[in-house]
Amino acid sequence: MMNRRTLIHAAAAMAVATWVAVPQAALAADEAPDALVKRLSVDVLETLRKDKSIKAGDVDRIMALVDKTIMPHVNFRRMTAASVGPGWRKATPEQQARLQDEFKTLLVRTYAGALSQVTDQSIVVKPLRAAAEDKDVLVRTEIRGRGDPIQLDYRLEKTPGEGAGWKIYNLNVMGVWLVETYRSQFAQEINAKGVDGLIEALVARNKANAASSAK
Repeated sequence: MMNRRTLIHAAAAMAVATWVAVPQAALAADEAPDALVKRLSVDVLETLRKDKSIKAGDVDRIMALVDKTIMPHVNFRRMTAASVGPGWRKATPEQQARLQDEFKTLLVRTYAGALSQVTDQSIVVKPLRAAAEDKDVLVRTEIRGRGDPIQLDYRLEKTPGEGAGWKIYNLNVMGVWLVETYRSQFAQEINAKGVDGLIEALVARNKANAASSAK
């Protein structure tokens, strides 16, 4: 049985997995944001229950899914820029690309192990509080299983043009927003060693996580 801390970590892992589990064609431009989150969440749970590699924490398998499907579902550039903060505007295009790659790897490796903890949980999507013309919304959900429910909320924006539709750019687990959490961590690195220092720190952290998962 999972303790509450592990369950919270697994909830965050499910949120990250939501970005990678569904094919691009499934995202219709006219799909409501709460309907999108509900469908993705159900698909994630099914994937976690059936895919033995993901349940075993196979990072390469998860990374392959991320590389194939994440961009249609998440405004990852916005998420990375917001996490980096003011330093993002000072970064060169090459540095921005490296920051996105290393941040994606960090998120996947951080939560890969927790995916194996997701078993009999279910998702409840709360009623959406938004007007039809809103372009930025909050979709509130709960993960229910053993113990108290876990709050898991998504921030989405509606994007126009090619690839139009709702895209996730932040998530909240038990009142803690992912972007804001990383922004405070990244700011310390940038203030001490600049953008290159942050990139180096992310590379080192990802190498350490990879070595740990290989044991």
